[in-house]
Amino acid sequence: MSSQIHQIIANELHLQLNHVNNTIELLNEGGTVPFISRYRKERTGTMDEVNVALVKERYEKLLEIQKRKEAILKSMDEQGVLTAELSKKITESYNATELEDIYLPYKPKRVTRAVKAREKGLEPLAKLLMKQYERDVYAKAAEYVGDEVPDADDALQGARDIIAEWVNENAIARDIVRSGFERGAIVSSTLVKGKDEEGMKYKDYFEFSEFLKKCPSHRLLAIRRAEKEGILKVSITPDEEQIIDRLAGYFVKGNTEASTQVELATKDAFKRLLKPSIETEFSNLSKEKADTDAIQVFANNLRQLLLSSPLGQKRVLAIDPGFKSGCKVVCLDAQGNLLHNENIYPHPPQRETQQAAKKISTLVDAYKIEAVAIGNGTASRETESFIRNLKYNADIQVFVVSEDGASVYSASKVARDEFPEYDVTVRGAVSIGRRLIDPLAELVKIDPKSIGVGQYQHDVDQPRLKSSLDQVVESCVNKVGVDLNTASHHLLTYVSGLGPQLAKNIVEYRATNGAFASRNQLKKVPRLGAKAYEQAAGFLRITDALNPLDNSAVHPESYAIVEKIAKDNACKVKDLIADRETRSKVKLESYISEQVGLPTLKDIMAELEKPGRDPRQIIKVFEFDPNVRSIDDLYEGMILPGIVTNITNFGAFVDVGVKQDGLVHISHLANKFISDPNEVVKLHQHVKVKVMEVDKARKRIQLSMKEAE
Repeated sequence: MSSQIHQIIANELHLQLNHVNNTIELLNEGGTVPFISRYRKERTGTMDEVNVALVKERYEKLLEIQKRKEAILKSMDEQGVLTAELSKKITESYNATELEDIYLPYKPKRVTRAVKAREKGLEPLAKLLMKQYERDVYAKAAEYVGDEVPDADDALQGARDIIAEWVNENAIARDIVRSGFERGAIVSSTLVKGKDEEGMKYKDYFEFSEFLKKCPSHRLLAIRRAEKEGILKVSITPDEEQIIDRLAGYFVKGNTEASTQVELATKDAFKRLLKPSIETEFSNLSKEKADTDAIQVFANNLRQLLLSSPLGQKRVLAIDPGFKSGCKVVCLDAQGNLLHNENIYPHPPQRETQQAAKKISTLVDAYKIEAVAIGNGTASRETESFIRNLKYNADIQVFVVSEDGASVYSASKVARDEFPEYDVTVRGAVSIGRRLIDPLAELVKIDPKSIGVGQYQHDVDQPRLKSSLDQVVESCVNKVGVDLNTASHHLLTYVSGLGPQLAKNIVEYRATNGAFASRNQLKKVPRLGAKAYEQAAGFLRITDALNPLDNSAVHPESYAIVEKIAKDNACKVKDLIADRETRSKVKLESYISEQVGLPTLKDIMAELEKPGRDPRQIIKVFEFDPNVRSIDDLYEGMILPGIVTNITNFGAFVDVGVKQDGLVHISHLANKFISDPNEVVKLHQHVKVKVMEVDKARKRIQLSMKEAE
């Protein structure tokens, strides 16, 4: 069975069978996706992280289908209906829909109309009608009249109920209906009476219809959300007449009275059994596809957000801005540790501007501040203006930082554990500052759904969403690498092969024994065995380690290779890293072995070029138009700087500094056709936009990037 599953995956993903076999073997041995894609390239055929993850996902899905097959075979065998032919069909199929169609006639049934008709002894009449020879059906039906069947009409009705069930359970009939749904199903929505005011935000869908295959995921999810809220009635309807004609063409033979009964039964089967069943099937399939698209959008955005440019280890003054309650100010050292906190009141109603200015200047000097991080919530623009207008004794960079999810973090157990003696305002300000220093290290502490970078994330399949987002977080953490001596318990949790318990053990070991001096020291951490070490070591970094390779992505299992290369060139490892000329003379082919191939050797040499290099881009300072503070300052035709805050399938949202993001529709992103906004924009990208329309009543801003070019 496993070889069949492996072959299916290889065919579907266009991969070589031996690479699929090896990848699944590595996964079954406890290998993680980041580890396999980074350190087992010879065995996977240099399969990237995306393909390793796809192999894993498809393998797990096919194993589920395999379990379902075994349950079906067992059920049919117990019923005594499992023939060699049926067993072969089930065994060879890995199509979930096909399997359920095969099983349907043998599935234990609840009490249906057909079951009741059989109990009345009407199945022989149904079989007779199905042959379609009989010309006087009433005479035949009269033979079945008795205590439970009052007349011939009742007998014929029961026989038709049985025939309708046969039609419903016929695999070809179900394929005919599916084909009709695939070609021409229309998704429609209508307003539930009396819900017009409550559902005003769904006004576009009060009377709506569109071909299901053309309905984009965001529209389908919006309709489904409105249906769930009781605002809309939603249906998926095919071309019924065409389907009934095709069904009749298959089941109705000749022109007898019996044929007429079969035709009536076929129509009934479609209306009462097939249509509702296949409609549910297509509703689920369309929802699943919409979920897949929405989850992909969220995953792409989350990846971009987690890989946002870090400021790096610099001393930061962070401000959570506000009016009446004041601005919470915190000072952080280069590692993000809290040094000081207090409030200032530079805005109305207090307007203690001079005192606030003096306090900021004092804190900047006292804590040798190198940058200021300002949250982008209430009073953000006013605070940014206040901070930029101050004079400092040093060159201070000012950044506006997204607050999305900061309030969730500040009230979380993670935040309480970190800062048990401080309230939520202090924790929130610290989070803003740390996001500037290292977005990845801080954002992993927050449930991704609270970060605000998706579309309809609360409407999609939640376990699937969580699995996808966890995979993205794991991927990003391991792509960047983690400083073993400064990483939080939460960040370490996502390192390949670790998890919550081992992460906790590492932090506790570090607290008891001091900073790690080498990767090898990890082996002394309680419960961190050989497998966990293998999976995690390459993604953990030790700054200023005695062995420079401990601060690189070179895996400890390859240290001997680097040492041999250094020895062959009559130098030390640190000299090999420092001297490009020496590295350029290395003939990698000389170091190929059964265990190590050219892909790994090339990775090693690339890492020696820039050991421990952060793959993220350098952060850039951004400034909004100083004349624009609120939606009232906007007018059509303005060209403004903005920051991309969210990307969806239908366009990108851009912050132009007015507390209400504007939408750049996909058709206005570029002067060419694009099918995916990610072709043109990235999260937190600095862009120029033109204001196309401002709807102050609905707080909607339409922007264009192509018009701004």
